[in-house]
Amino acid sequence: MAMDINKLNTATNAQMRSTQAKSTGADTAQVAKNSGAPKGDSVVITPQAQQLQGVQTKMASLPEVDSKKVAEIKQAIIEGRYKVDPEKLAVNIAGFESELSELNKE
Repeated sequence: MAMDINKLNTATNAQMRSTQAKSTGADTAQVAKNSGAPKGDSVVITPQAQQLQGVQTKMASLPEVDSKKVAEIKQAIIEGRYKVDPEKLAVNIAGFESELSELNKE
């Protein structure tokens, strides 16, 4: 949803002028001092967000597929050296299914 910040600033400035008009003596001077030019917004990025941004940048620069590993596996299949470990495959499939079921619960 879009937010019109111009109207927000107008309303805030109107409130400040109203407050200034109602104040007297030392209060008026203090309000005028505090209501000078509006300060700009600021954003603080946490160290975790900075680290995440760095990881995302690294990931974006990596190819989706490790071409070298694919070529090695293809060559091993051609030469008959590629063997599938059925127990390791079963463990990996079970782990994958477990992760999928956890995602579906959320």
